[in-house]
Amino acid sequence: MAQKFFITTAIDYPNSRPHIGTAFEKIGADVQARYRRMEGLDVHFLMGNDENTVKVSRRAVELKQEPKPYCDDMAHQFKEVWRALDINFDDFIQTSEPRHHAGCQKFIQKVFDNGHIYKGHYEGWYCDGCEGFKTKKEVDEAGGVCPDNKTPVILRKEPCYYFALSKFRDQLLDFYAKNPTFIQPETRRNEVVTLVQTELRDVNITRAGETWGIKVPFDPEYTIYVWFDALLNYITAIGYGVDDTWFNKWWPADIHFIGKDITRFHCALWPAMCFAAGIEPPRSVFGHGFVYIKKDDASIAEKISKSLGNVIEPMEIITKFSSDAFRYYFMRECPFPGDGEFSWSRFAASYNSDLGKNLGNLLSRVTTLIVKNFDCVLPGTAGQAPAPIVVDLADVIKQVQGHMEACQYNLALEKIWRQILDPANQYAEKNEPWKLVKTDKEATKPILYNLSEVLCVAAILLKPVLVRSAATIYRTFNFTQPWEAVRYADVCARPAQAEDLRVVAELDKGKVKPLFPVIQ
Repeated sequence: MAQKFFITTAIDYPNSRPHIGTAFEKIGADVQARYRRMEGLDVHFLMGNDENTVKVSRRAVELKQEPKPYCDDMAHQFKEVWRALDINFDDFIQTSEPRHHAGCQKFIQKVFDNGHIYKGHYEGWYCDGCEGFKTKKEVDEAGGVCPDNKTPVILRKEPCYYFALSKFRDQLLDFYAKNPTFIQPETRRNEVVTLVQTELRDVNITRAGETWGIKVPFDPEYTIYVWFDALLNYITAIGYGVDDTWFNKWWPADIHFIGKDITRFHCALWPAMCFAAGIEPPRSVFGHGFVYIKKDDASIAEKISKSLGNVIEPMEIITKFSSDAFRYYFMRECPFPGDGEFSWSRFAASYNSDLGKNLGNLLSRVTTLIVKNFDCVLPGTAGQAPAPIVVDLADVIKQVQGHMEACQYNLALEKIWRQILDPANQYAEKNEPWKLVKTDKEATKPILYNLSEVLCVAAILLKPVLVRSAATIYRTFNFTQPWEAVRYADVCARPAQAEDLRVVAELDKGKVKPLFPVIQ
């Protein structure tokens, strides 16, 4: 039986369509899911929308709709964008679904029965934008506004139920010590540990007087507050309280992908909730960075914001270029553990340099020469081992795998370009098969065969990132293994070419269609 691997992303507020910063997280999670599937793991990849929020119900009212139909329509729009980006999720949960409501009510009842919830009165600074309470220290340090949204906060007073989070301080600190890889990347760890050591307080987990949301089972006058509700999607989607077999198969999650701004909720509140309910906490939480917008190379990088008018929707890039161009840019130019920047000029430069003039040009050169001069087939190559172009290929593959597993996708792609594709292009420039073929076709064959092997290697390694293009490259030739079955391990241990190497892609005017046309 294959080892299981459960991946989740943060669920999104559907008060507006997803932007490129939201897509950054989803692509990063999808790359990891695809890589783990290639490695033979049984992967379950969960995404979803966070719908039981005041801002969602307000948005529905603005559009003169009921909340549920509004949420369903937005879920359709979100999934449409994710599919356009080739994000291959296994499940998409809406927190307005009955399965989520049922699981949440069972969970909060369990925590209440275990003695970790009590009734009280709350007074504190509250931000409507992120639907979260802020400490006086946070508000003061931000100049009297929400430190995350930079919008005014309000002093909110209300009766409520508290989750006794402070009771779990020592258990959390012990958990961090015994599980040093729980908080990823390492730079997020100190922030969370300091918070738990110095500022861990009981938290308000209910709202009074709300009609939209999940009713508290032991006091229906209250609805469950957004974080105590939203975090539970990770377990309600896999059958918590409803299907024990399914839940026990997948839980605990192997990795939660989230934005760095919600690390404290996932690394402090969430594991404490798990302790309180008697279930294992997740195995790791990865807090990725943000994408900032630059209008041009000289401008200041800005946080994505509707008020600044700098929101860019993924479909705008996909329509102009391709899903693979989108995926490549954000995984290569925006380090997943840290922050990245997007500008149209930088996008064009990266696309042309790496995709158009490097990978795309190499494929065009090799296929054009084989089609034009050898009638699509290199005779005598069946069973032949190509000469290695890449030095220490096995070591390069091992390094790429390490970067992929650490979610350092930019470093993995850098390694593939600098140590695999660059040497191949240099090999081509040195041997000039486009000139040699005019005088010595026989001597040209091994050169083209060797270059085709590099394209095969690159396609396999890029399979989790360039979903469509990697498949196109591989299927341009009659490589022996089926594309669906290739793994990273096959790069250095593939079976010999069963038949003479052949270009089998459909031709357009005697050529293979350009993979990445250069942006002029």
